[in-house]
Amino acid sequence: MILTVTLNASVDKMYMVDEVKLNSVMRVRQAIPTAGGKGLNVSRVAAAFGEKVLATGFLGGFSGEYIQSLLEKDGIASDFVKIEGETRSCINVVDLATGKHTEFLEPGAKVSGAEQQAFLERYKKYLPLCSVTVLSGSLPQGVSAEYYGMLISLAKEQGKKVILDTSGEPLKQSLVFRPTLIKPNADEIRQLCDLPDVSLESLQRAAFVLNRRGIANVIISLGEKGSLAACEEGIFLCDSPCVDVVNTVGCGDSMVAGFAVGLARGYSFEDTLRIGVAAAAANAATITTGSIRPEDLQQLRPLVNIRRLDDI
Repeated sequence: MILTVTLNASVDKMYMVDEVKLNSVMRVRQAIPTAGGKGLNVSRVAAAFGEKVLATGFLGGFSGEYIQSLLEKDGIASDFVKIEGETRSCINVVDLATGKHTEFLEPGAKVSGAEQQAFLERYKKYLPLCSVTVLSGSLPQGVSAEYYGMLISLAKEQGKKVILDTSGEPLKQSLVFRPTLIKPNADEIRQLCDLPDVSLESLQRAAFVLNRRGIANVIISLGEKGSLAACEEGIFLCDSPCVDVVNTVGCGDSMVAGFAVGLARGYSFEDTLRIGVAAAAANAATITTGSIRPEDLQQLRPLVNIRRLDDI
């Protein structure tokens, strides 16, 4: 089983408008709601692979109940800790005239110390049942940057593989706990490693250094250009297959879902990388955030090109 952790869940709404105009009233042509937060996107895509998934984290208020109903509709098993605050909402406005996306992300309700402790107990309950745990997204108010480190430590004590997909201080402070896999983008790596630029050479060196510091799988997302990956076997550059892009939001989460599936099934590093990149491309070809069509995945997977780079 894959256990996904979403500490800062949200009701995600995609608003499609003919054209974004400031200081004016805009009619929404179509609104698409989803159970959001990075971990819930991962949950849907991993389930689409046919994997057993359990989603957990924090939910609160009417929004939390709504998310619960959306997960049930999607067939995702879940067990969240209920908090006193209201779960946030996030808006993605799609300008149909330009194809550009504008996102509005709320910070999330404050989570108390007692609620955090309740989650730790819930998390410990499910760790023995999973093979991979995925820790995704930002932290809500009241939760310290060290919290992910505690979750990584608890999982590794039981021999579980841990994927961490976050950024900023939570990512920086979690590296000492050595998650199995991290997936920052180029800008996040630049900030994390204080790089002078995001050239391929700089990113390659940073991935190599992080891998040698104990992160078994360092995968840097390069968007439509694919991914740069470092592991014990070497450093690889992975090209993303071309698709007619409909929605790029959730591509990174779909990639993480592919990685989680690969780790859960014991795939080789290259095969795990291949299905992750294919899942990201499949997400880009669908309108719903954190969603893939199996037929797209089947078509795109053989088109992912992976080549080994010279060692540093």
